[in-house]
Amino acid sequence: MATYVIVGAGLAGAKAAQTLREEGFDGDIVLIGAETERPYERPPLSKEFLQGRSERDKIFVHPPEWYADNGVDLRLGLRATRIELDDHLVRLEDGSRQPYDKLLMATGATPRRLPGPAYYLRTVQDSQALKERFAQGGDVLIVGASWIGLETAAAARQAGCAVTVVEPEPTALNRALGHELGDLFARLHARKGVDLRFGTAAAEITTTGVRLSSGERLTADLVVVGVGAAPEVGLARDAGLDVGTGILTDAALRTSHPDVYAAGDVAESFHPLYGRHLRVEHWANALHGGPQAARSMLGQDVVHDRVPYFYTDQYELGMEFSGDIEGYEEIVYRGDPESLEFIVYWLRENRVIAGMNVNTWDVVDDIQELIRSGVIIDQKELSTG
Repeated sequence: MATYVIVGAGLAGAKAAQTLREEGFDGDIVLIGAETERPYERPPLSKEFLQGRSERDKIFVHPPEWYADNGVDLRLGLRATRIELDDHLVRLEDGSRQPYDKLLMATGATPRRLPGPAYYLRTVQDSQALKERFAQGGDVLIVGASWIGLETAAAARQAGCAVTVVEPEPTALNRALGHELGDLFARLHARKGVDLRFGTAAAEITTTGVRLSSGERLTADLVVVGVGAAPEVGLARDAGLDVGTGILTDAALRTSHPDVYAAGDVAESFHPLYGRHLRVEHWANALHGGPQAARSMLGQDVVHDRVPYFYTDQYELGMEFSGDIEGYEEIVYRGDPESLEFIVYWLRENRVIAGMNVNTWDVVDDIQELIRSGVIIDQKELSTG
């Protein structure tokens, strides 16, 4: 009987295990996770759970009994320390060895850390700790105007904290959305009373706050760092798998070894739509990539080519983003951005490569179809509908 091992008990790993069973795999499934919590979804940690709008039990992928009921050997609080490709073996930190016939790497990513005392937001424990601190009020200083940084800022403001955000880029979300749309998010937070400090970096984090690269010192009761995440590629690299910014895979999520696959935040997969490898950290990639990897492990014909998708909720702004803005040349709006109810498209060579709908719903499929089609667009028609 075959044994399929999944290293990484997050959303991608849990959905892969579920799909293996749904597709009829009757061998052994071993799901190994470094965290002590059973698999859960991460978006609520910086959104509704952090804001106190959702209960803890709602973040989990499956009920606790699901794993035993479906014959999934869930091993929590246990790290994989080495993969031996030739022997089809995973070594674990408790000294045990787990053989496999096929292996899925779903090790995710870990927050990039800065020297000094600070909070980070990656795990449910991180989110719980921040929620408790925000409830006490006080001055919160956030390093990084990233998605995590801004969602954390919104939660802190809604809890009544004074919030300062420090960011070396010229505006918020500059790399993710470009200057023009990043400014829109910056203005939203400024209207909510967030003190935004752009063009300056955190040179030193101390117990009383932050010293900026400009020399200015800002005091704070707590510092939260949100400066991105690094994919957990160490196991793969040490094993000899091909690694770029993530674990390199083809469009079927196969790595450079025929019996090893990768999915979720850690995978840098070839995307046929873009003709290059992409590493997508967002929730939807794990949600769909885990099942696709499972089907690929079963020998099914798989092409993981979904349009990258992300969503956020900050104050009264809800939005969904589809695509990839790399190489964009123009931006076209449908609606007034200042009304916070509009759609924006990023174009290259008069073709839509990305779109974002803000407080405008049930249009994602249409936006993604425009991206997929690659047709030349009449900008006037795009802006007026």
